Amino acid sequence: MKFIGITGGVGAGKSEILSYLAKKPDTKVMLADEIAHELMEPGTECYDAICERFAGEDIFVEKAGTQFDRGKLARVIFAEEEKRDAMNGIVHPAVKKYVLKAAENARQDGKLTLLVLEAALLIEEHYDEICDELWYIYTREPVREERLMASRGYSREKVRQIFASQLPEEEYRRHCSVVIDNNGTVEDACRQIDEELYKKTGRATK
Repeated sequence: MKFIGITGGVGAGKSEILSYLAKKPDTKVMLADEIAHELMEPGTECYDAICERFAGEDIFVEKAGTQFDRGKLARVIFAEEEKRDAMNGIVHPAVKKYVLKAAENARQDGKLTLLVLEAALLIEEHYDEICDELWYIYTREPVREERLMASRGYSREKVRQIFASQLPEEEYRRHCSVVIDNNGTVEDACRQIDEELYKKTGRATK
């Protein structure tokens, strides 16, 4: 089984590529964001730790509710770097622990040919320690900018603020052994993926 971590800047088109990979036989795709949401449900260690750290903050769906309101939580943690770091310190290690266990289970089970993880902080959180290799989905900034403005309604200023907060392209390239060029069509990017997977597994994965 190959365990591949996929990353890239926001708006790079990772979702379409992950959807393509998820349709392949003997393949499982994991999304770090979805894992984090699952680990933040009431009754979990993460949930209890967040409630304790952010006691008194308006972070719930309703005043007496138990579910986190994602929008409220985001406003709280992004208002101060210290709070954002505290949240990351709770959630990110738990996600990594979950991923490591999932990878171990998949290897022992022996049914998967390919395990894929997508995470925004794949490099920063050192997932190269867990994954067999990291892949970078590369799309030029002007293309990403137009995609985000069209699909999410972001202003150009907001898009550029997001870009400025992410790793520069050279860092992605330095850490990732495979670069998928997604500046053209989705079909072209998928063809590159199939070629890379053939190199890794020695068999076609259409």
